[in-house]
Amino acid sequence: MGLKMKALMAQSEESKSTILFYVKEGLLPQPSKPKPNVHLYDEKSVQILKFIKYLQHNFSYSILEIKGIFQDNHFDFDSSFEMMVRSLELISGGRDSLWYTKADFLSLVSMDEATLQVYQDKGYLFERAKGFSTKEVEMAEILSRVKALGVDCTLLDSYVSHAKALAIKENDVGATLLKDEQHSHDARYELLFDLVLSFKPYIFNMHTVEAHKNTIKKDA
Repeated sequence: MGLKMKALMAQSEESKSTILFYVKEGLLPQPSKPKPNVHLYDEKSVQILKFIKYLQHNFSYSILEIKGIFQDNHFDFDSSFEMMVRSLELISGGRDSLWYTKADFLSLVSMDEATLQVYQDKGYLFERAKGFSTKEVEMAEILSRVKALGVDCTLLDSYVSHAKALAIKENDVGATLLKDEQHSHDARYELLFDLVLSFKPYIFNMHTVEAHKNTIKKDA
């Protein structure tokens, strides 16, 4: 079975021109043609289109960057939005999709293995399934500046402790969403994704802004 263009447009909320463009770019599988003038699209195309839209809306990825993500990683779109949540580590590594071995990473950031181990034990840095990404390089450079300027690391420890507490809460919310049968599977996972990746950083950043505003008012 497959989906005709009209059904695919309705389920994905994408235009015909966009769908045809993605097929041309290799982001969507070519439709089957069981009869003349009958094109049937794989049902997983709906999930692929949702994933592309999510990457564009939440990360401002270009089509070229999305093509790179698809080429570098295998996505099982038959697992719906749950797959996308499990693939969070892959798409959060860095926009340029560069990955480094431990040896290359240590050389690049001028860090010894003992220091790396301390940072990992403290929860400041992580080695992912594919190694160390450009995001770890960026964080390592920040940690180097923290050390050079003698900044009190209790702030970083506070970040970690609060992150762990929030992770437990997020897992609890995820477990509750899994049990919810009143809403679609995709809607539940998309909401969890949005809470973790969009709403959480927004709340943290805006409260930081408000705290600085209050400090300025007090000093005025």
